[in-house]
Amino acid sequence: MRGATLAGSLALLPLAAACSGGEDDGAARSKGTRTAVTNAPAAGVVAPAKVEVIAGLTGCKAKIRIEAEELRQGVCHTKAADYLITTFPRGEYQEVWLESAAMYGGKYLVGSRWVVSAQPKMLEGFRPKIGGTIRQLGSMGPTPGPSTS
Repeated sequence: MRGATLAGSLALLPLAAACSGGEDDGAARSKGTRTAVTNAPAAGVVAPAKVEVIAGLTGCKAKIRIEAEELRQGVCHTKAADYLITTFPRGEYQEVWLESAAMYGGKYLVGSRWVVSAQPKMLEGFRPKIGGTIRQLGSMGPTPGPSTS
């Protein structure tokens, strides 16, 4: 009986850890457009997660290509396309990574200390499996004005 109680408690721990407070609207606008987070049952066990766990939920076996103090990154090769899964030990590292990625633009699936970089259509397919928010990242600088010559 004690083992079953302990196992049940441990199963709920990731679900509780996955819940966090939201950002204010100003912070959300400064980081790019977001779409709603889906209700993904599997997401509770992956946030925050290992590259290998997210890869398994998306249907691939990731090959780790970066193993660093600030992040781990794996690449998935599938028939549909290749994509990257990046995890971070701290939220600050993830925010720095996202700010750097903004200069390249594009859409990313962002969760609690993880990011999936893939074609937008694939990101939509991954959301029900792993949760997260799709963010459109882009440069934040001013756009050039018309020429006066």
